[in-house]
Amino acid sequence: MVKPVSPSLQSTPQLLSWTVVALGCVLAWDMSGLDLPMAHWFGNDQGFALQHNWFMVTIAHDGARKLAWALVLGLSLGIWWPVGLLRRLPYARRVQLVAVAMLGLAVMTVMKRISITSCPWDLSDFGGIGHLVSHWAWGVADGGGGHCFPAGHASAGFAFISGYFALRHTQPRAARCWLAAALLAGFALGLAQQMRGAHFMSHTLWTAWLCWSCSWLCDLLVTRHLARQTPARPPAEPDTLLSAD
Repeated sequence: MVKPVSPSLQSTPQLLSWTVVALGCVLAWDMSGLDLPMAHWFGNDQGFALQHNWFMVTIAHDGARKLAWALVLGLSLGIWWPVGLLRRLPYARRVQLVAVAMLGLAVMTVMKRISITSCPWDLSDFGGIGHLVSHWAWGVADGGGGHCFPAGHASAGFAFISGYFALRHTQPRAARCWLAAALLAGFALGLAQQMRGAHFMSHTLWTAWLCWSCSWLCDLLVTRHLARQTPARPPAEPDTLLSAD
């Protein structure tokens, strides 16, 4: 017996369209060359005035990172002791929310670790010793410290896009609110780092797109796995009209 296609899987073409459009926007920004002009909003050849600012370092960077990990811990505990929205999520979706968020954080960390792209504050335009090289120029060193692509700190917000995909199957309105909060947090953290000279805008945009794509692909895998575990319903029997003798 053929199983009906899950409504969650039926939305795949729409999500694919959004993903492709978002990728086009990120690539368009990359090609525009606006990274450097935007960085000059916040810095000059003397460096970035906010690089060592107490609020930017202690609150927007260190504090936000600790808050993100506290949220991961709370959501992890919610797998077994759910509260609020988590109570209406199946166990598998609660695991998905946490596991995919941690996967997103891990992927960004690994990519940064192997990246040779330097931060703006390392470049000669802002008092450093490096020179601007596109992150597409793989294997070409820029003379700076490297390890600055994509935007790892912004992933502390964008990684929670996983919650949108976990929630959308049963709580679409809550899922949209969750997505808006994750995007707002990610872009706020990314902007704070750009103001300090730690990243370019393209770093933040790529982090957002990568976290979205990772969350969506994992959601497809989980949804298909759950669909295989759900027994197919037999087709409804047609009504039989009994005629009286």
